[in-house]
This record gives sequence, C-alpha cells and structure tokens, in this order.
Amino acid sequence: MTTTALPTTTSVTATPFDGKPQALALGATRVVVSFLFVCHGLMGLFGAFGGIDTMGGSVELFSWPDWWGSMIHLVAGAFVFAGFLTRPAALLCSGAMAYGYFTVHQPLALLPLPNGGEAAALFAWIFLLIGIAGPGAFALDKLRRRR
Repeated sequence: MTTTALPTTTSVTATPFDGKPQALALGATRVVVSFLFVCHGLMGLFGAFGGIDTMGGSVELFSWPDWWGSMIHLVAGAFVFAGFLTRPAALLCSGAMAYGYFTVHQPLALLPLPNGGEAAALFAWIFLLIGIAGPGAFALDKLRRRR
C-alpha cells in the first residue's frame, strides 16, 4: 500500500504585532500603572493634584513612612515607567504597597473595599506581576540588553 502526501499550503499573513501582543500589553500596563503611581508620589511630596489633604498639603520631610513611601512612588515609579531596572524597581513598589496595605488599610477592616485599600492592593499585585514578568515592550532595559 502506498500513500501519497497531499501538498499543503499555508498562507501566513505577517502583521507588525506577530509574536508581541503580550509584550505590548505588558508594556502598556507598565507605563499606565507606573504613571499613576508617580502621580501619587508627586501628590505626597509636592502637594500636586490637590495634595494629600485636597488643599495642596504634602507629607512632612523625612517622616516615616509617608515621605519615604512618596519617594518610592516617585523614584521607583519613574524607573518602572521608563523601563529602567524594571524588575527591582517594580518589586520595591510592590513591597511598599503591600506594607502600606497591611499597616494602614488592613487594621481598619479585613477586606479591601471596607478598608479603602483596593488601590494599594491592586498596585501591589500589578507591580509584583511586572517584577516577575519583566518590563514588556518599549523599555530602556531592552536597549541595555542589546548592547
């Protein structure tokens, strides 16, 4: 018995995003989330966007944990935004938000909605994801690796 193979033709249409939708989605998420994080740092340090009291107030210089947390928001958030040293910066952001959640929000109530900590919880988990998965597309870390 003989078998003959039928010719197979596969038409593949290349798109500019072939093989990269995950990297693009991760990169876009990194940029948006870190931008919002940096805005919180600007609010705490400089009273931007209405400040911490909606009247332009900022945190006291070198106060623990407020000033240091705002510095992490600003500096580490900017690193994540640019995709520079993304993994360690994102893990620092995640840890800062987990600390904030468990020391500020969780004592008020067990779950995030009643204790007002949903933003802190989301920031902690999203930055943990970025710290583990990497920066995604359009990151300075990618340029550093090519050299």
